[in-house]
This record gives sequence, structure tokens and C-alpha cells, in this order.
Amino acid sequence: MEDTQAKITLIKNACEDNNVRFIRLQFCDINGTIKNLSLPISQLDKVLNNEIMLDGSSIKGFRSIETSDMYFYPDLDTFVILPWCERDGENVARIICDIHNADGTPFEGCPRCNLKRMLARAESLGYKMNVGPEAEFFIFERDEFGEATTIPNDKGGYYDAAPTDMAEDIRRDIVTTLEAMGFEIEASHHEGADGQHEIDFKYADALRAADNIITFKYAVKSIANEYGVHATFMPKPIYGIAGSGMHCNLSLFKNGKNAFFAPDEPHQLSKEAIYSIGGALAHVGAFTAITNPIVNSYKRLVPGYEAPVYKAWSIANRSALIRVPAKRGSATRIELRSPDPSCNPYLAMAVLLGAILDGIENKIEPPIPAEKNIYEMSKEERKESGIESLPNNLADAVELLKGDNVVKDSLGEHILNEFVTAKEIEWDKYRTYVTQWELDKYLNAY
Repeated sequence: MEDTQAKITLIKNACEDNNVRFIRLQFCDINGTIKNLSLPISQLDKVLNNEIMLDGSSIKGFRSIETSDMYFYPDLDTFVILPWCERDGENVARIICDIHNADGTPFEGCPRCNLKRMLARAESLGYKMNVGPEAEFFIFERDEFGEATTIPNDKGGYYDAAPTDMAEDIRRDIVTTLEAMGFEIEASHHEGADGQHEIDFKYADALRAADNIITFKYAVKSIANEYGVHATFMPKPIYGIAGSGMHCNLSLFKNGKNAFFAPDEPHQLSKEAIYSIGGALAHVGAFTAITNPIVNSYKRLVPGYEAPVYKAWSIANRSALIRVPAKRGSATRIELRSPDPSCNPYLAMAVLLGAILDGIENKIEPPIPAEKNIYEMSKEERKESGIESLPNNLADAVELLKGDNVVKDSLGEHILNEFVTAKEIEWDKYRTYVTQWELDKYLNAY
């Protein structure tokens, strides 16, 4: 209680010292879309006392109209002033919130509350999960009407510098803004495709990592907009070039020590690390619907663009779905390379944790590491090695999700049902839509 009161005092002082005029209460819907309620600073006491209400029936996948009263429960540790919102000496702050029912209990359909539920389960087993995400994005030009195009802001490649990298100044401002918001930035650089970029920030516990991802996306898009360009985390916006991924570096800590590190074991990997890899590979087909949740995600997950489409693991081989980066000791981790930045990070962390815990609890052994370049293996060679592929479209991924109890339990019944319903509708609309490709291909031919 004293700690909470100290945080409230700090927030009030920060608002007064920085002339904060508005405070934004942020949360995520099931699709991972950031939602926002802006309140004048005069309502701060009500905010901090969990008195601000939400109409849950207005948020897709939340509540029906007859049970719609819900409350914002702000996480005081997420208070931050938004640097790009300063106007005439007045500032705007934000707090990320959990959504609770009218009786004060956590709402089972709130992705953040659901992740907390899974983290509590891990804690009961003695584990804490850390995540280091690597979210890529594109920067595109806008047309004369201000609408986003798919014209890249530059034609740079990996690690190119200005003037080839036209977005160097934009990335610099993104980095300085994120640092002002408390991020520890480890690197920023141009990615492999035209107009594609990556900014890496330090790992955090799973809840903070998910908070950081939504904050990162929010900041990147907002700052790009200030420059008159459009930033997108769409996985595959342009045919024929690489898409954007969000590799996730995962580790478990127990009693303050990295549970994946075992100096006397092969590759210095503990049994817990090996079983975690086994669990991830056992459930990856089912959780792909969550980590790669839109129709466009599967335009990225195709061979030919270094996309991780094959269910295998390795010590260093980047053609495998999971690899183990070289660092050991407290930095020992596994890198899952399939997720993309369109995912809801709270749901993604929940299903990844569920898969890893299942691997540990049931001692799931992974196959032998794949140290050959899987991209160069024939279909027959992959079959002989037992290397399967990820689902190649959203419909197949959703069907796998519906058949996996571990992944379903990691989401909870409410989120599972709402997610599956939404994705089946999305797929059906895509399946029946007549695309420009079809018109170009068939209109005159037939």
C-alpha cells in the first residue's frame, strides 16, 4: 500500500512539473489494436482510484450490451509522458490499463489480464519469462492526399547509411523519443528490403515486453507521421521482397538465475532449455494463428525470403524456426523467428509461455538440431529428416489452434472463442474477395 501511494505521488508530481493537460488510458483489444480514452488532468484522482468506466460492448470481442460496464485499472508503472504530443508547453501522458469487470475482478477477455494469469502460473512453478522482441517495420511515402502508399521511403539495404538510408533522421528521432520514455535501445539499422527498418530494445519480463511492443509501435507510427511518411508493421506489404518479422528471444529465470544455462551440459543448455524448445516445436503449428494472426502474415511465411517456415531448431543455423544465439550465462536464450509484428503481444507471450511450460512439465524432447541449410534441402530430404512446415494460410492455422488444448488453455475460453470467430470471418471475406491479381490474370483470358 505504501508503495502504491508513493507511485501515485510520483505521478501527480510529474504531471504538475511537466504541465500535463491530458492523460490517455490505453489498452489492447483482442486483435492487438491500441485503444485509447483521453481525459483532462482534472480527472487524475478518479483514474488513479480505478473509477473510470468503459463500455465493453463498444470493443469488438469484449462484452455484450447487457453486461457492458467495465473499469480501467491503470498499471502505475506504465505512466509516461508522450514526447511527440507537447503543444504550447502543455503535455500529454499515458498509462496502460488492465480491464476489470464491474465487480472488480480481472476481465477474462482482456489480453493483458490473460497474460498475467499465465505469468502467475509460471511463477507457481518458480519461473519468470524474459522476452527480447525484434520488431521490423516499413516506412512508406504518402500521396498528395496524405494517404499511405507502398512506395518505400528509400532503396537502402542491410546497415546502409545516409544518403542511401533516407530514414536515418526518422530512426534517430524514434530512438531519442523512446529513450526519453525509458527504453534502453541496443541498436537501430536499415533492414534488408527497401524502406525496411529495425530498432532493437532491451529484453524485459514478458508483461513489460508486451507493454514495450505496443508502446514501440505507437511511437514509431506517431513519429513517422510527424515526418509526413507512413510506418507500417504489416508483415508483407510488397510482393517479391522480404517481409517484416518480430523475432522473440525467450528465456526463463528461476531463483534469479537463467534456467536455460547449464555450463556442463551439451551446448551449455539445460534440460529446461531443451524441453522448452521441444514444447515450442510441439505447439508452434497451433500458436501460429496467434503469432501470425492476419491473412497477410502467410505471404511472409513462404520460402525464398529467409522466412522461418520449417519446424526445426539449431544452434546457429538461421534457416531453422528456432535457433540458440551464441551468448551464454545470463544471456542464454532461444530465438523464435516466426512471429510477426501484427500480433497481439499479450496473446503471443501467453501462448509462447504455455508451450514452453508444457515442454518442461512433460519433458518434451525436440528432434536433433538441423545444422544444414533447410532452404536448400529438397522436399524429400526435409521429409526424411522429419522437418515439417508451418501452416501456409490463416484458415489452416486456426484449425490447428482449435485442436491444441495447451494453446487454447493459454488463451482462455473467452479470448479463444472471440479470436477464432473473428479469424474465420476474416478468412471467409478474403477467400471470397475478387483481387486485382485475378482480374489481371483472367478477365481477358476468359
